[in-house]
Amino acid sequence: MTASIMRKALILILIVMAIVLGLIRMSYVQSGAFPDITDAPLLPSTEMELVAELPMPPGNIAVSDQGQVFFTFHPEAGPDINLAKLIDGEVKAFPTQEWQPGGSDPLAFNEILSLRIDTQQRLWILDNGKHGLKKVRLMAFNIESGELLHRYEFDRELFALGSHANDFQVSADGRFIYISDASFFAQRPALVIYDVENEVAIRRLDSHASVLAGPFEPVVQGRAMTVFGLVTINPGVDGIALDEANGWLYFASISADQLYRLPVVALNDFSLAEHALAEQVEAFAEKTMTDGMAVDEQGNIYLSDLEHSAIVRMDTTGDMQTLLKSASIRWPDGFSWGPEGHLYFTCSSLHQVIGLSPENVVAQAPYQIYRFKPPLVAEAEIDQ
Repeated sequence: MTASIMRKALILILIVMAIVLGLIRMSYVQSGAFPDITDAPLLPSTEMELVAELPMPPGNIAVSDQGQVFFTFHPEAGPDINLAKLIDGEVKAFPTQEWQPGGSDPLAFNEILSLRIDTQQRLWILDNGKHGLKKVRLMAFNIESGELLHRYEFDRELFALGSHANDFQVSADGRFIYISDASFFAQRPALVIYDVENEVAIRRLDSHASVLAGPFEPVVQGRAMTVFGLVTINPGVDGIALDEANGWLYFASISADQLYRLPVVALNDFSLAEHALAEQVEAFAEKTMTDGMAVDEQGNIYLSDLEHSAIVRMDTTGDMQTLLKSASIRWPDGFSWGPEGHLYFTCSSLHQVIGLSPENVVAQAPYQIYRFKPPLVAEAEIDQ
């Protein structure tokens, strides 16, 4: 091959690479600034009670009626233990070390972010299969013995390659499970509903406007979350919260500026046509840049605000107030209600993890789990 041909081949390769990188940027980069709709916090940061300091960042959390604390170490940090339980302040692998990723158990986890405890006190976990490289699975465990009680493996048409089974909620009777597919890589976000009793599932709102990522770039404690200038950390539908008493499922992507909701009865009806379900989607209210969500017994919605290190509350009319703000709240992520009205939340600190070295992750430790007791809405209104 002559030098001239080699130069032409090199130029062609560089052109192709430039085109590919350009297409990646067009698909995965957002640059809009999200509006700040928080205000002065109602509570001082001293109301945050430290539950645990951890060597690796936590992902989601589930607290039992007896106060047992289960949580995931966030898979983005590459932890040795993925699913853990706090016992006398010590971190223990749950149900055993053999179940952790790479463990010897034949059903060992691949990658878990989300977990929930239902009213039957079963611990449900969502194994996202490493963004669909392996099949997504739901499992339920006895929280005392660690016995596996239920397992379901989703078909590929429900969670394809590039999907991200992110968060989920379980109905009070344990019959239905509602899952958000953030679909970061495939960019086809959706909701997936699983009928536990009949062991069937359905994919809903695939690429509907309500589940798409917003046109905003997260900026968390000074770091713009675009990695290597090519990919903005901006998944589709992520947070999901169930208000079964009032009949609503709330959901939204992190960077959407709207919180959406759907009637639970419609989601539970697998015979309902997709267009008929889509017609029932309601844009409920403007929201913060939100990761985790929770609903209290009065139907108030609690949202994390990762850009402003805050926890906010939205009432049943959509009005919002800021409850907490603190630099110690590093990327507020998962929520769980615990005994005596405490709301637990994790700080996954993803702005100090994603795209950074393992050494950097270790250097930012310890990572925190907190809890606080939100004031009653009536009390908050009187204080204001």
